[in-house]
Amino acid sequence: MTVPRKSSMRAVVLNAPGPPESLVVQDVPLPEPEPGWVRIRVRAFGLNRSELYTRQGLSGDAVTFPRVPGIEAVGTVDVDPSGTLRHGQQVAAIMGGMGRKFDGGYAEYVCVPASVVIPFSSDLDWAVLGAVPEMLQTAHGSLTTGVDLRPGQTLLIRGGTSSVGLTAALLAKKMDAVVLATTRDPAKADLLRAQGVDHVLIEDGAVAVQVRRLVPEGVHGAIELVGTGTLPDTLRATRTQGTVCFTGMLANEWTIPQFHPMDVIPQGVRLTAYAGEAHNLSPQVLQQFLDDVASHRIHVPLARRYRLDEIVAAHREMEANSLGGKGVVVT
Repeated sequence: MTVPRKSSMRAVVLNAPGPPESLVVQDVPLPEPEPGWVRIRVRAFGLNRSELYTRQGLSGDAVTFPRVPGIEAVGTVDVDPSGTLRHGQQVAAIMGGMGRKFDGGYAEYVCVPASVVIPFSSDLDWAVLGAVPEMLQTAHGSLTTGVDLRPGQTLLIRGGTSSVGLTAALLAKKMDAVVLATTRDPAKADLLRAQGVDHVLIEDGAVAVQVRRLVPEGVHGAIELVGTGTLPDTLRATRTQGTVCFTGMLANEWTIPQFHPMDVIPQGVRLTAYAGEAHNLSPQVLQQFLDDVASHRIHVPLARRYRLDEIVAAHREMEANSLGGKGVVVT
């Protein structure tokens, strides 16, 4: 008996910027991979603030509509015209224009350039796997390319209960770093401690004072995930020859009005930024992380899993900053 060829799939479609209800689950044609592209059967995808900004219309001309959002996905290879990747191979896909220049991971299938595909092998649950790729890429890149953290040094994570902040704490503790992390909610202090954070700091706008009480000379490195509003204070918490990596904008603060570098950046403190792509997450780093999770050496900060039909609720909770970890949709 011949199995009918699948011609459509379910996907989340955003026809124009708007509230969470603008995300509509509907049947769309199954995409066909071009030469140099790969079609992936999506098993899960993580939720990212980048997708929140796209829905809110804050991505500018980088996005055209209608669009299937989603800057990442995990699943199995369905079709690789080049024959490089075998059918059924487990893979992650991140960035490279996903969900912006072309349709992204909020779907049952996605077609992506082969250059953004990262193979791996794991028996972990798809929800756990879906939480990892972009979260790991951002945290690992911020610690290495951004801060250049060394074993035993001190690290401040501003915005510690975000999924990237929690992952950065795990990776830093694996390096025997002393980790300080902030939260606005005292009830989330135990969440940070469970990730290995040594000193939980309650966000009051003057974290530098709290840091200097614990580390008088200032921290060796800091990852700024909140935004430009807290960046000057984070810089003041960092020692001479230390490095602050600007990675996130949880507070939707993108610019510093009337920026005066001599006033904002303390003498001798380095300020850099990190915004990575697929090539910044090597298969070896991804595989090692997944192996560490499987052997219980590392815990993935998976906050909640959703079904595709729950995408509106998922975006509501992401927008409210209520997750305290990574939200994942399982297809």
